[in-house]
Amino acid sequence: MRRIGSFLTALLGLASAAAAEAPPFLLVGLDGKTFFLRDGGRNGANGHDAVAVVDVSDEARPRLAHLLPLDNSVYGPPTNLQITPDGRLGLVASSVVMRQEGEAWYAQADDRLHVIDLLADPPRLVETIRVGRQPSGLAIARTGDFALVANREGRSVTVLSIAGTSVRVMATVDVGDEAAAVAIAPDGRRAYVAKNKAAKVGILAIDGTHATYDPVLDLPVGPGIYGLDVTPDGRLALAANTGAEPSDGHADSISVIRADGKRPVVIDHLGIGDTPETLAISPDGRHAAVAVVRGSSAPAHAPGYTPTGAIALLTLDQSGAVRRTGEAEAGAVTQGIAFSPSGSHVYIGNYVDRTIGVYRIEGDTVRDTGYRLDLPGQPASMRGRAGQ
Repeated sequence: MRRIGSFLTALLGLASAAAAEAPPFLLVGLDGKTFFLRDGGRNGANGHDAVAVVDVSDEARPRLAHLLPLDNSVYGPPTNLQITPDGRLGLVASSVVMRQEGEAWYAQADDRLHVIDLLADPPRLVETIRVGRQPSGLAIARTGDFALVANREGRSVTVLSIAGTSVRVMATVDVGDEAAAVAIAPDGRRAYVAKNKAAKVGILAIDGTHATYDPVLDLPVGPGIYGLDVTPDGRLALAANTGAEPSDGHADSISVIRADGKRPVVIDHLGIGDTPETLAISPDGRHAAVAVVRGSSAPAHAPGYTPTGAIALLTLDQSGAVRRTGEAEAGAVTQGIAFSPSGSHVYIGNYVDRTIGVYRIEGDTVRDTGYRLDLPGQPASMRGRAGQ
C-alpha cells in the first residue's frame, strides 16, 4: 500500500508539474470565409479557417506559436473558445459553415466542437465532437471538469464533462430562446446565458454536470447580447448589448447584474457606444475591457460607418459600482478581447486589419502600446485560460 501511495503521489506531482509548465497561451479563431468590405459584407467558401495558438510569455509582445487548420466562425459571439484552467486543453466551437447557392454563399448551422491538446509539441487536435446546433459562446468551469456551450439555433446549452483529454456530452438543456454566450460563476453552481434576440440573461442552476433552467429568473438586459462575464468573486456579472442593429451609429449599453444573491438582479445600465461586441473581466476583478465595434462593420456608405473601433475600460469598485474610466482607439471590426495572465495588458482582435492590438492598463486607464501582432487570418474570437 505504501508503494501504491508513493506511486500515486508521484503521478500527482507529475500532473501538477505539467500544469505549472503549460505555456501561457491564448487561442484565436481565424475566420477565412466572411469578409467586411467597404461596400458591405460577403461570405466565401469553407476551408480557410484556422485556430492560432498565441504565446503571451512576454505579455507586452505576444507571438504566434502555432496554427491549426480548424473550422470556426465570426458568426456568433467571439467567446466560442477557451483553455482549461490547467492550460492542458483548448475547446473551440464551429458555429457555422457555408453553403453555396448560385454564386453566393450562405451560413448554415454547424454542430462541432474541437478539442485541442495544448501540452503536445506542437499542439494537436485530439478529437471533434458533436454538440448543439450553431454552438457559439462557451465557458469552462474553474474546476476544469465541466464546460457549457451555448447553442444559438439549438436554443439550448450543452453540458460537457472534461477528464484528461476526454470531453463528453452529458446533457442538453432547453432555454427557450437563442443562446449566444454563457458564463459560469466562480463557485460553479450557477451559470448565465445570453439570450441575444430575447434581450435577456437566463440563469442555470448547476449541480455537478446536471443543469436546470428556470425561465422565471430571466433578467431583462438589452437586445443583441453577446458579451457576458462574471467577476472572480462572483458578486457581479456584466452583459454587453450590441443593440437591435449592430454598427447603426446608435449608442448601446453594458448591463450590470448583482449576482451574489439568491436571485440575481440588474442594477445598472451603462452607455458604452455603438456595438460592444464582447467584454472580459480582469483576473483581479478590478477592471473590465470592452471591444466596441462602433460603425466599422457597416458599409462605407452607411450613416453609422466609422473606419475604426475602440477599446473601453470599465472600473469596478468594492461597492459594486461600475464606471467607464478609459478608452483607446482600436482597429476595424474589433472582435475578441482578453486580459494577459497578470492583468497588466489587454489584447483585442482587429478583424479587418488581421492583427491583435496590445494595450497596457495604467491605473484606471488604458493605453495603446502601439504593438500589433500580425496574423495569417481574420481574428474572430480570442480567449485564454478559464479563471484568469
